[in-house]
Formats: sequence, C-alpha cells, structure tokens
Amino acid sequence: MGKIVPFRKRRKWTSCRDYPTSRQDRNKPSAEGRWRYAREWTAAAIIGIAAGTAWAWADPSFPPKIPKFGNCYAGGGKNCVVDGDTFYMDSVKIRIAGIDAPETHPPRCAREEELGFAAAKRLRVLLNSGPVTLSIIDRDEDVYGRKLRNVQVDGADVGGALVREGLAHWYANGKQPWC
Repeated sequence: MGKIVPFRKRRKWTSCRDYPTSRQDRNKPSAEGRWRYAREWTAAAIIGIAAGTAWAWADPSFPPKIPKFGNCYAGGGKNCVVDGDTFYMDSVKIRIAGIDAPETHPPRCAREEELGFAAAKRLRVLLNSGPVTLSIIDRDEDVYGRKLRNVQVDGADVGGALVREGLAHWYANGKQPWC
C-alpha cells in the first residue's frame, strides 16, 4: 500500500498581483501576520469596512456582485452591450436616455458602422469601470419596450461621456444623421 498523504485545502487567489511568486512565499504569512489567500471583496465591502459599517455583516447578499458586461452577439443577454446606447443589465434591456449613438445593425454607411462599433466598445469599457447606477426619467419605456434610464458609473454620467467623445449625439432634436 502507498504512502498516505494528508488532504490540504487549496486557497483561491484574487488576482495575479496577489499570487506569490515562489513556493516558499505561498506558505508564509504576510507582514501583518495574515495569510495571503483571497476573499472575494468588492470596493463597496472595503469602503464599508473602512467606514465601520456594521449593517454590511447582517446582509446575507453582502458583498454585492458587480456585473461584468460583454458584447451581445445574437438576441438578448444577461449583462451585455448591444450598441452605443443600449445594453442588457440582469436580462433587462436598457436604453440610455437623452442620447443617440450610431447604429451597428444595420448601419447606413461605413462611417456610421465604424463609429457604432467604437461607441459600443467605449460603452462596454465605461460600464465595466465601476458600479452602475440607473435613475428613472419621466418615461419608463420607449416604443420598443426598452427601459429608458439615466446611467452613471461611479457618479459620472455615461451619456455625457459618450457625447463629449464624439460617439453619440444629444437626442434633444430627434435623430441626426451620421453619414
């Protein structure tokens, strides 16, 4: 019969930055005397701990999960970007209120297609950069059934950022041509 080896639970590392470089470092505690294995924390949890909030520990859904957005390729999705002004969040289709971005399906010209894909890529980057906050406007839905919302990421207006970067127009006077 072979040698019996005791079972040792493996630790989960948060990121490559936290992963020790050598085998000896993996088995040593950090300078604070704590082991360097990961716990899944979000920025909200860290801020809550720093502020001394006790309610966070009573909430079973704490720490909250921040969704990561990808691209919607066909049909709907859970958390994905359709184009420069429309995305899905928790399987709900949301249209950013007050802006109009170039269309990608189908574009009217080559310039509109190029700007449309750039706007969709930039919207995905913005949505993935922090916690997303949605606020209701005077109308709940548009004619296509999409939820109309003002969108903010870390307190910054997403629609305003897309307009400043030239990837969207303000929708005040209706649709404007991109070609």
